[in-house]
Amino acid sequence: MDSFIDERDYKLLESDKYTFFVLKLVMGGDTKFLLSDHERMIICYTGHPFPVWIWTPDDATEEEMEKAYQIAKDNDFLLGKHNFNVKHDLAKYFIKRAADDGIKLTVLINMFAYDCHNPVEPEINPDGEIHRCEMEDLDELVTFLDMFHKEIGIDQKDIQGYRMDAEEYIKSGNMYFWKNEAGNNVASCKYAPSGDSASINLVFTRPEFRRRHYADNLVYQVTMKAKEAGYVPMLYTNADYTASNECYKKIGYVLQGKLCTVGM
Repeated sequence: MDSFIDERDYKLLESDKYTFFVLKLVMGGDTKFLLSDHERMIICYTGHPFPVWIWTPDDATEEEMEKAYQIAKDNDFLLGKHNFNVKHDLAKYFIKRAADDGIKLTVLINMFAYDCHNPVEPEINPDGEIHRCEMEDLDELVTFLDMFHKEIGIDQKDIQGYRMDAEEYIKSGNMYFWKNEAGNNVASCKYAPSGDSASINLVFTRPEFRRRHYADNLVYQVTMKAKEAGYVPMLYTNADYTASNECYKKIGYVLQGKLCTVGM
């Protein structure tokens, strides 16, 4: 296993370009742990609070899954402080194998990966309009990031961490709010390009403003902006959130893959 990646690894991920979009994005940046054999396995960890990504092919053998498990174990990833984003077959193997070692792992989140080639405008148009975030929106965006990550329960940071992220998102020019007719920022969404795709994420509506169709209209408009910029929009969802998944399907998103987060 090498501690670097090259064009062979990006080629491998073309077969799972949506389910492992984030891995493709992060493995070329700053990482604390990176291993690849450039053929059958890629393991990447950027740092707390993010998960360890493990890519294996759909036909991974039990021997290869055991190798992935031993690498995780030897590098102290099974002490309860780390989660893993993996395909379902590897998730099942990790859970069974960890039980043999007296470690209780479970599937924390089931995720769907979608892409959208033909966006469909929502039938209901709410009051207000899309608003691109500027530096004057920094404090409110920090609040949105805090609320978003507390609600989903993963990748949580301190306020300073969110502030650094918020500054980066605003500078990208791809971070948006939905501002209602009363002037309140009620929902958030952004897109992050990588290669020919763009991940739609940070989709969040303040609890007191939900069920008013702000989010689906914001996601549609951000999707259109990504598409007009030349990217194929894609996104991850929690597979157990039926309402959210139905919403994305109505906007034109098509299911392309599945993966899950495993942890203690």
